[in-house]
Amino acid sequence: MEKLYIFDTTMRDGEQVPGAKLNVEQKVIIAEQLLKLGVDVIEAGFPISSPGDFAAVEAVSQLVGDRAVVCALTRAVEADIDAAVAALRPAQRPRIHTGIGSSDIHIQYKFKSTRQQVLARGVAAVAYAKKSVEEVEFYAEDAGRADNDFLAQMIAAVIAAGATHVNIPDTTGYCMSEDFYEKIKYLCDHVKGIENVIISVHCHNDLGLATANTLAGIRAGARQAQVTVNGIGERAGNAALEEVVMALKTRRDQPFEINVHTKELIPISQLVSQTMGLPVQANKAIVGANAFAHSSGIHQDGILKHRQNYEIIDPKDVGADESKIILTARSGRAALRYRLQQLGFVNQQPEQVEQIYQHFLQVADQQKEVVDHDLMTIATNVKA
Repeated sequence: MEKLYIFDTTMRDGEQVPGAKLNVEQKVIIAEQLLKLGVDVIEAGFPISSPGDFAAVEAVSQLVGDRAVVCALTRAVEADIDAAVAALRPAQRPRIHTGIGSSDIHIQYKFKSTRQQVLARGVAAVAYAKKSVEEVEFYAEDAGRADNDFLAQMIAAVIAAGATHVNIPDTTGYCMSEDFYEKIKYLCDHVKGIENVIISVHCHNDLGLATANTLAGIRAGARQAQVTVNGIGERAGNAALEEVVMALKTRRDQPFEINVHTKELIPISQLVSQTMGLPVQANKAIVGANAFAHSSGIHQDGILKHRQNYEIIDPKDVGADESKIILTARSGRAALRYRLQQLGFVNQQPEQVEQIYQHFLQVADQQKEVVDHDLMTIATNVKA
């Protein structure tokens, strides 16, 4: 199996969510959990941006040792790269992540420059970073909207300058999956030296396609996925680590060697949510409160007969205790009998269950969920 590298940018791109700033101690705590999870690369911050971020990258570098690569972000600016080199000095496996815009929109309106000038700046940044660290990852910002011919020219040039990894970001979440697949495939087919580096994908979720586009990029030849825990990040967020990993592990259309210990997914989801003050939506895939919850009678009956009728992932595989049977007005008799048995009502006759069920429906119509206390009261009164 080919190796797929998981590059976690929760503490860099994820931290860019308004109000989610992390201090040094919090980044160290999250880094510890990321190591336990088994990610390959931890992007710890943007050292030039503030003294606090510099200190955080330095502290994470000291913590990690040789257990993962520690990465620091820079612009294509020598001062940025110098700051990253200094912050990464304690790291045993340092990587500098430098780059520049590649779309004509960024070149014209952000940099007020030309293609050739931007290309030269990107090459110079890679060459400069390469003097200090072995691993240099180049990002072609807004590659999702870049002209493929120019993007291929840029990627070929930075590879020649010493880049070991090339990051193709869909920075604005603009691409459809088929477009992003074709873009990565185009680079694989047209860039000299592309076989000697690892292609990385970094997809944003503005159209809700970040995970799908990441998987499309992997199908096309990318072997590193840049992701965040819970899919947090700028605007609508990034591709979610837990979604990308579990999609690949569950489907196995393209089996990869992935280091992630999936039973740590829910624990780190909860840690990141609590530390950053960003609640996880209940219907969030893999780690949401309702990811393994069933309230429809048809689904509950199916789950109780055979879990795989309605669950493609075993909850225990991602760190959940078990599936949840939620009793509502949509629940049926099978779920009611199951919950009664859990509560110790094991010898109920069919007519008693039917009486309990009718009383249960009356209560369920009055409230969103019938909890154990309600059910025990109903069952006790019917039994009496």
